[in-house]
Amino acid sequence: MYDDPIAEEVRKIRERLAGKHYFDLGSIFEDLRKRQATLGKRLVRSQSKKFVEQAAVPDRNSATLHPGR
Repeated sequence: MYDDPIAEEVRKIRERLAGKHYFDLGSIFEDLRKRQATLGKRLVRSQSKKFVEQAAVPDRNSATLHPGR
């Protein structure tokens, strides 16, 4: 297995953040919510995806594809 520098950086940040809050998940999430509120519109918001109904594709054996048969 190789060393992944990005994964290693994420792990270090996680440990630092957890240590700062004495490994209390409630405290960690409260801090994250406060930070998120200060960022405002800089965060990416997920948008509901609206699906457009596609027109039915005619069957290959359809009479419309083979007029006069």
